[in-house]
Amino acid sequence: MFFIGKRYIKYDILDIGDIFADYLLKNMMDKIYQPKTAEEKWYKFWEEGGYFKPNEKNKKPFTIVLPPPNANAPLHMGHAMYAVEDIMIRYHRMLGDSTLWLPGADHAGIETQYVFEKQLAKEGKGRFDFSREQLYQMIWDFVQQNRSTMENQLRRLGFSLDWSRLMFTLDPKIVKIVYQTFKKLYDEGFIYRGQRLVNYCTKCGTGFSELEVNYVERNDPLYYLKYGPFTIATVRPETKFRDTALAVNPKDKRYQKYLGKTLEIPGLLGNIKMMVIADPEVDPKFGTGIMKVTPAHDPHDFELGKKYNLPITPIIDFNGRMNFSWYLSQKKTPKKYKQRAEKYHGKKVAEARKLMVEDLKEDGLLLKVDENYSHRIGTCYKTGTVLEPLPMEQWFMKIPELSKTALNAINKGKIKFQPQRFKKTALDWLKNFHDWNIGRQIVWGIRIPAWKCQNCQRWIITAGEIPRDCPNCQNTNLVQDPDTFDTWFSSGQWPFATLKSTRPGDFEKFYPTSVMETGYDILPWWVCRMIIFGLYVTKKVPFSTVYLHGIVRDSKGQKMSKSKGNVVNPMELVEKYGADALRFSLIYGTKAGADQNLSEDKVRAMRNFANKLWNIARFIELNIQGQKIEFIESKKKFSSFGKETKECTWCYETLNEALSMAKTITKQMEQYKFGQAAESIYAYTWHKYADLRLEAAKKMLQENLSDTPYVRGTLLIVLEKILRLLHPFMPFVTEEIWSEMKQYFANQPQNPLIVESWPK
Repeated sequence: MFFIGKRYIKYDILDIGDIFADYLLKNMMDKIYQPKTAEEKWYKFWEEGGYFKPNEKNKKPFTIVLPPPNANAPLHMGHAMYAVEDIMIRYHRMLGDSTLWLPGADHAGIETQYVFEKQLAKEGKGRFDFSREQLYQMIWDFVQQNRSTMENQLRRLGFSLDWSRLMFTLDPKIVKIVYQTFKKLYDEGFIYRGQRLVNYCTKCGTGFSELEVNYVERNDPLYYLKYGPFTIATVRPETKFRDTALAVNPKDKRYQKYLGKTLEIPGLLGNIKMMVIADPEVDPKFGTGIMKVTPAHDPHDFELGKKYNLPITPIIDFNGRMNFSWYLSQKKTPKKYKQRAEKYHGKKVAEARKLMVEDLKEDGLLLKVDENYSHRIGTCYKTGTVLEPLPMEQWFMKIPELSKTALNAINKGKIKFQPQRFKKTALDWLKNFHDWNIGRQIVWGIRIPAWKCQNCQRWIITAGEIPRDCPNCQNTNLVQDPDTFDTWFSSGQWPFATLKSTRPGDFEKFYPTSVMETGYDILPWWVCRMIIFGLYVTKKVPFSTVYLHGIVRDSKGQKMSKSKGNVVNPMELVEKYGADALRFSLIYGTKAGADQNLSEDKVRAMRNFANKLWNIARFIELNIQGQKIEFIESKKKFSSFGKETKECTWCYETLNEALSMAKTITKQMEQYKFGQAAESIYAYTWHKYADLRLEAAKKMLQENLSDTPYVRGTLLIVLEKILRLLHPFMPFVTEEIWSEMKQYFANQPQNPLIVESWPK
């Protein structure tokens, strides 16, 4: 529809004159908004035009370093939440700040090698079929092929990243900084090598830190075993071959007379001697109040073993199998026991346990079984495999002392949290961090710069350079540690490592960064460690604000997983509804730190909103082409129009309503209430501007009175303000409309919307 003079005309493009029809076709907006066409066009224009680079002339910096997605796979729905960062970036860019959003990719050590090994398994091969160098190169090639897919998907979602500063966690500059940090920590006594129990995944073939253990509730049989004069309860009878003591609570009167005594305890492979020791951690009410101590297979028992100088010899190997080599090598082993040992030897733990239970029954050592004992067990977060606590010599990082600096910075308000409740979560984690085993037994990653002298057995630590000889004995036979750094060790240095590696002056200008935005589920794993590393290396906090978003769940509120078959591919939704629709659906009505259920219906509704915005703009364009347009200042009184007509009343109310809306949304943006801001702009645009103001304007435009040019101008002013306010949320459709309408906006520069100012 459009208006000529005072007449309201419905038209078909085929019914009007050829010359006028040709003019309309060339100069009017398309009838339907085409997201894919607009997205491809505008992203290319923005990127090639350098609009994502920080304006170096502006002094006030605003910086976000992108949490680097794994380079080994396409994006998942959680990555689409980067929309929160893009909203902040585009908002501050429009405010005129020198805005930098630095992109990167994570080599994702264990995850990537695990994915690649699954691919090898399909070909009937494994990692041990290749040399270290061959395997590393194969994974490198695999990652490079997938990186481009991931990066192009970030572009499809409209994320305005400065691609000229793209970083990778295995970039030589990053690796050099990681090595320097390791050397500094070692020289200052925060890195040490020692044998301790680590959480070992026999399927992944590597140890994990305590933070990476996924604890799950499980029902298992609880076995009550006869131990000499005692009865003990355990879910792991297979570790009894490495029991070295029995522990009781020192206040438990039942066992006072046994404390300090050594008893001979009958077992499946003969009698063994065990001392009864005191341990205040033993719960007198659990089981029979007496616990077996297995230093080689339980973290708590390991500490007891050190206290009482107990032997630490594992019965389970790094393949998750029972190892009785020590016993079978004994010449005087009785035949019955040797046959048992041979029966257990080399078996997986679960299989060996069944055999042992039968033999315990045969020997009269199994008293009873509680079949449904509920307890928590540690599993691998990647494979779900039950982790084996195994003694291993590793590099450890002392955390408690370093955590104090981080705690102090948070308590002093140098780092703020959105939402604020996560401040307590961060403080609790930092107060309870244990020493961290930073080595992983994999090929893919940054290899630890430590060499062992094969003569004097001394370790030589460097900042990455290969030592010529041993400083202690001058021997040249040095062997590098085969382990790589835990990925969190390198990514924990990401904010300062990237800015020190991009361009000269970037670190000085953009560090500390402004906001770290990520999921709340990696607050302890990553965010807390970044705070520790940032303060240790730079003496400054790495960011001033931590914004944590929740988990994107399916429409029924379940966590997305391949096993459940409920994974939603973000790129499929983008292809179907457009990037703006997906972005807006993830933000609309969502609070910081809150999980959300994403349904296709919600994405479709936001596609409809984009279409509504397009139709609003198209309606305005149809009604202003070739017509007189007058602009007024919103602060002017009714008298500015002469007499108070219904047109001037409408203009005044419409403009002030728009100003009030802009102030509300700006306040919400400053308070990090992006979900509320999205709701506000949606409600205003659809229900106030379109349903009320535009409907009232239709009649006035039909009448075409003396003040009608001001109605047209007011429609344009408010549309311009809507486009600016909505641009950080829905950049593509707003840019497309802007480009179509900019000739009508008052005093409008020719630059794209992305570099224009936010509403004042």
